[in-house]
Amino acid sequence: MSNRHMARAIELSIENVSSGRGGPFAAVVVKDGQIIAEGTNQVTSLNDPTAHAEIVAIREACRALKNFQLTGCEIYTTCEPCPMCIGAIYWARPACVYFAATAADAAQYGFDDSFIPEELSRPLGDRKIPMTQIMREEALVAFPLWEQKPDKVKY
Repeated sequence: MSNRHMARAIELSIENVSSGRGGPFAAVVVKDGQIIAEGTNQVTSLNDPTAHAEIVAIREACRALKNFQLTGCEIYTTCEPCPMCIGAIYWARPACVYFAATAADAAQYGFDDSFIPEELSRPLGDRKIPMTQIMREEALVAFPLWEQKPDKVKY
């Protein structure tokens, strides 16, 4: 754990707001004590709802490492990760995550993502965005193809 790395993430978040590029969130990915990637919230500047600071930093770190996993890395983020970012973090498999502000802190400023876990706990037909399953059998064809692929890279 390094306060220096969290301080850098906080510095980036303040710069991001001051520059008008995005929201008050930033993240850095550290490997062997060195920052290998940085990310700031770019949702509005890129018109990309997935451009959260953690996602941007994870993408950059994976490019830098030439690997889709962040084995042995630490993520420092200025706020407790949202459900989308938590999913990306688990897929990236870093060693640990350090965060500063809580989700409740962010919610006080209009960044409330508590509706997402609430929505996921509802049956598909009761969600605000309808989710309807179609063409399951046709889609299942790809899975055995993957399973039989001798050169697949598991993840």
